[in-house]
Amino acid sequence: MEPTPVVRPARPEDLPRLVELVGEHIAYEQSAPRPPGLAERLGPQLFAEGARLWVLLAETPDGTVAGYAACSAEFAFWDARHHLHMDCLYLAEGARGHGLGAALMEGVAGLARELGLGQVQWQTPDWNEGAIRFYDRLGATGLPKRRYGWDVAH
Repeated sequence: MEPTPVVRPARPEDLPRLVELVGEHIAYEQSAPRPPGLAERLGPQLFAEGARLWVLLAETPDGTVAGYAACSAEFAFWDARHHLHMDCLYLAEGARGHGLGAALMEGVAGLARELGLGQVQWQTPDWNEGAIRFYDRLGATGLPKRRYGWDVAH
């Protein structure tokens, strides 16, 4: 029997490891590199008083932080209600298949309930068949959409 996975909120001292995991996640999704200084930009968003961004971390039995789920509350206009948006869920390659993903998802569901939110929404790339199978096994429903980004800073 495998030990029960540990899922806990991120703490300021976790920021260097969290940034490492974000870098792995970016590479895994074959996304463009992000500008330097992620820790400096992310820290205040996570740990300032009244922060509205939550990150849960998954630890292996030896205490290694091996994954994360990043969430924020959003408003669904058509439903006229808030939901928890899971922007990212990532597990380091060697940590997959040991129950950490399911534990993270249960932690996200618990966070939603704690915040009084009745639904969690997220997206995954359509090529990520492993993630799609995982979410389907949870009983989640896929919705066909295409995500866009528009750089308006220039």
